[in-house]
Amino acid sequence: MDIPAYLERIAYTGPVTPSRETLRRLHYCHLQAVPFENLDIVRHRRIVIDPQAFVRKVVVERRGGFCYELNGAFAALLEALGFRVTLLSGRVPREDGSDSPEFDHLTLQVDLDEPWLADVGFGDSFLEPLHLSSRSEQQAAGKTFRIVDLAGSLMVEEKHDGDGWKPTFKFTLVPRTLQDFAAMCDFHQTSPESFFTRRRICSRATPEGRITLADSKLIVTENDHRQERVLQSDEEWNAALEQHFGIVL
Repeated sequence: MDIPAYLERIAYTGPVTPSRETLRRLHYCHLQAVPFENLDIVRHRRIVIDPQAFVRKVVVERRGGFCYELNGAFAALLEALGFRVTLLSGRVPREDGSDSPEFDHLTLQVDLDEPWLADVGFGDSFLEPLHLSSRSEQQAAGKTFRIVDLAGSLMVEEKHDGDGWKPTFKFTLVPRTLQDFAAMCDFHQTSPESFFTRRRICSRATPEGRITLADSKLIVTENDHRQERVLQSDEEWNAALEQHFGIVL
């Protein structure tokens, strides 16, 4: 682990001693710098469960990834800095009310004086870690979340004005290993039922909102104002990818 190189990649400067504030700032910087993207999947480049490969892709190749890669790399960074990290399995609610399979999502528990839920691999979600023991509303970079108890599991919910609370993902506190996620990692790269094989996505947070390439659309959200533009060619799409995400394929 080249810690200085990783910190440079996410534009983080400041203390690295394990603390709540260090974790909060690392988490926020990671989501601002490293995109959630599936470009290797649509290019049929196999992703293997390997923390060194995850870190190399994020730091050396200056790419992003999906949850296994992003949270896998972030966990490796945190552990190198002396944080205590536990891998947790998450499940995503479907429109029909059912849940996706176990290991569909990788999320992180980080233990300091109290436990925290960290996640830099879910796309548009909480930008700062959530207090894992709290069941009260929590503010995270301008958004409101809460963790609620369900039968044998926990659910992260986000508050939407006018629409109430919306589920984000469900998880348990059972410790997992990276290899536990290997089968679902393969599924998401190969199955026609997987979201990641059906469309191109590259998205990251910005100080004002979010910027996303979704198939041929460039979507920019700034202070709740959303703008969309359809890109007319592969050349225009590649130029937007480089301009907004620093990625050249």
